[in-house]
Amino acid sequence: MMSQSGAPSGDRYTLAAKIDHLFRAVHPRGRGEFSYEDVAEAIRKRGGPTISATYVWQLRKGIRDNPTKKHLEALADYFGVSPAYFFDDEAAARIDAELELLTALRDASVRQLALRAHGLSSESLATLIEMIERVRQLEGLPNSDSNDRSPTSDQSDEKDS
Repeated sequence: MMSQSGAPSGDRYTLAAKIDHLFRAVHPRGRGEFSYEDVAEAIRKRGGPTISATYVWQLRKGIRDNPTKKHLEALADYFGVSPAYFFDDEAAARIDAELELLTALRDASVRQLALRAHGLSSESLATLIEMIERVRQLEGLPNSDSNDRSPTSDQSDEKDS
């Protein structure tokens, strides 16, 4: 099962699902997914292990599922994630949450909303969150992740650092 953003969820943290999610989530704003050729050539140019576009495609589709550690490290480096993404489901979940945020921030309206909310009080942010949740409900969208942190906890963390 995938989340609305396409992130792997539950027991579906297969290698293919993780690689597929990276392809869909990691790319420059205004550009679609990287091609398999883009990935293979960039890994080669960076001095990484030999990897073909076909092999990258096979990994993404789950046709091949036992790459070397060097191949996974090269893929992680290319997509800008920790190699732990492929080996540790908890790390993958954290990275997927970060990728979901980055994907959302590609949307100019979401970016504008976030920038406009910066500096508001905890109470005002809580009110905005409630309003957004209500609008999501009205539009038939799923609730936000229940693991989201409240604005108050974010601010207290900043004071502690």
